[in-house]
Amino acid sequence: MSLSENSEFNGPFQEFEREHWKGLNGDFSYRFTAGDLEYLSALNEPLNISEIEDIYFPLAHYLSILIQQHREAHSTVNRFLNQDTAHLPFILGIAGSVAVGKSTTARVLQKVLSMLPGKPKVDLVTTDGFLYPNDTLINRGILNRKGFPESYDAKLLLQFLAAMKTGVCEFQIPVYSHLEYDILKNEVQTIAQPDILIVEGINVLQVSPTKENTVFVSDYFDYSIYVDAAEKDIIDWYIKRFESLRATSFQNKSSYFHRYADMSQPESNRMATTIWNEINGPNLHQNILPTRYRAGLILQKGSNHFIEKVKVRKV
Repeated sequence: MSLSENSEFNGPFQEFEREHWKGLNGDFSYRFTAGDLEYLSALNEPLNISEIEDIYFPLAHYLSILIQQHREAHSTVNRFLNQDTAHLPFILGIAGSVAVGKSTTARVLQKVLSMLPGKPKVDLVTTDGFLYPNDTLINRGILNRKGFPESYDAKLLLQFLAAMKTGVCEFQIPVYSHLEYDILKNEVQTIAQPDILIVEGINVLQVSPTKENTVFVSDYFDYSIYVDAAEKDIIDWYIKRFESLRATSFQNKSSYFHRYADMSQPESNRMATTIWNEINGPNLHQNILPTRYRAGLILQKGSNHFIEKVKVRKV
């Protein structure tokens, strides 16, 4: 059975309208500053205090319950096995289409979760860092499939997650530059024993077994979130973001996309539409959208980029 984007399938999910969801938070509150909002906001993705208070405070409260359960289970199992192993990070996966706003969701959650009682250490990793370098993609003839499953070093990503779940003190992972559109050769991100680890990327809920690999990224997740929206809205956001980038970062001569800098707005819109139709759209339908109902929670956005509904898997 396949599920189309327009399917009314709710399966094992409870659906909460925004007004209902925001009333579920009982005790999580924090005063955000203009500086906080500026840091957390992304290009062409509106973010305001109401979105944080109505959506992310209750979500942080909900996740705090799951995190506490995770810690209690670890302690209980330790006692049963007569062991005294250190606690392992709670790993949260965040998936969704290109341009849907999952990076903003990840940053906001990193901020609000770090304010939970005890001030846990929350690290954020994006799977962009696990893309193969452009030289490798070119040699394999798949540079135009960047973002598709085969463009990622899945083995390294799985090694990293396994290390986190076995208590490795620290692990260095590659860093990706959107300006250079490539992995940075002399830069790494060091992840050292976080209490909570957020892993964000379009591919984190995908399952594509091969003879060499029957373990999936999501096998290491303690919980997962899918950021969702109607495709027509995502396309509109992608085109607008492309135009904004053309007028800003693409103007930088170091940018991989500097060749687009002198385009007119109509030319920019046509180019963005072509890229969507040839790369991002097919990837969404073939590899990303089919994973939506594997998530524990779905954030459903409206055309204004704000979340209208929250769907929570029944427990």
